Amino acid sequence: MTISQTERPAQAATAEPIHPATRIGHVHLKVADLDRAIWFYRDVLGFALQQRYGREAAFLSAGGYHHHIGLNVWESRGGPPPAPGTTGLYHLALLYPSRRELARALKRLFDHGWSIDGASDHGVSEAIYLRDADGNGLELYVDRDPDRWPRRPDGSLAMVTRPLDLPGLLRELETA
Repeated sequence: MTISQTERPAQAATAEPIHPATRIGHVHLKVADLDRAIWFYRDVLGFALQQRYGREAAFLSAGGYHHHIGLNVWESRGGPPPAPGTTGLYHLALLYPSRRELARALKRLFDHGWSIDGASDHGVSEAIYLRDADGNGLELYVDRDPDRWPRRPDGSLAMVTRPLDLPGLLRELETA
């Protein structure tokens, strides 16, 4: 049974929340050029190619997982980037395990001559924003320890958007 948007209640009833261990396992992107997309996610970002289905699809991951990123040209071979002002994916966020690893990712981007759209300190995290080879938005980020997250007096989050100190981030690579 499907429920149309107009049939849904204006305010959701109180329901049991999703289990806190639930995670987003992977994203599957429509791309225009499979080889170019593989190059970006493998060579620029550093994901490992796990499997390729000929000229149609590929699966890449970090750490040997079956896939974190799926790429395909089933409906998009040769297609244009997503148009501004339309619905769809805003960005894919890649969470790095440490500030040093985020710095390594930034260096990889610079080493490949890849431009970034911006970089922000959100109080809860530090983030770098860019577009992949197909114009899809990406956020590369690292979370701060939750004990350091900015909070209002009532305990709710007080996220901010401030410029991220990129030279300071890159200095993470100078330490052992």
